[in-house]
Amino acid sequence: MQVIGVIFGIIVALAVIVIGYFISTQRSLVSLDEMCKNALSQIEVQLNSRFDAVIALAKTAAQYAKHESETIIETIQARTGNTSAATPADINAKADLLSQMMSRLNVVVEQYPELKASDLYAKAQDGQTKYEENVRISRMVYNDTATKMNRMVRQWPSSIVASMLHFDVKDYLKVDNEQKKEYPNLDEAFKK
Repeated sequence: MQVIGVIFGIIVALAVIVIGYFISTQRSLVSLDEMCKNALSQIEVQLNSRFDAVIALAKTAAQYAKHESETIIETIQARTGNTSAATPADINAKADLLSQMMSRLNVVVEQYPELKASDLYAKAQDGQTKYEENVRISRMVYNDTATKMNRMVRQWPSSIVASMLHFDVKDYLKVDNEQKKEYPNLDEAFKK
């Protein structure tokens, strides 16, 4: 009778440990999933602010190059709309669009040197740069959180709980190659 009581006690203790682990892991997965969603939302907010800053730049440029700037403004407003960026692919698509619009705007600005010298343009450019930095930081936060989530989803034994609760690996946000091209080539600088 004592042996049965000991075995029952061990089984109950193991069940409590397994259930406790399951609950703890589920809470961690939910927390990380929500943090990933929040980080994506923060990126979307920053991207939308950056779009607004690009529109401000284009409106400033419109004083010098009316047709080109108005086309850029209309394109940005038409493509941004009220679409929500719920996945890393959506965020990447919005960032790509923003890069395309900035490239087009930079072409216009290059044609008008007096525009570059304008205080209004400089202030709008500073605002755009600030939002660009905020997007970069938000991307880092998302990718760090996605890494933590992916570890839990892929590592044993938490992978068992993740699989049972249908938690999947999160996609990472890609690096903005246009921004990487803007960095100076230090190898060339030190050869001089």
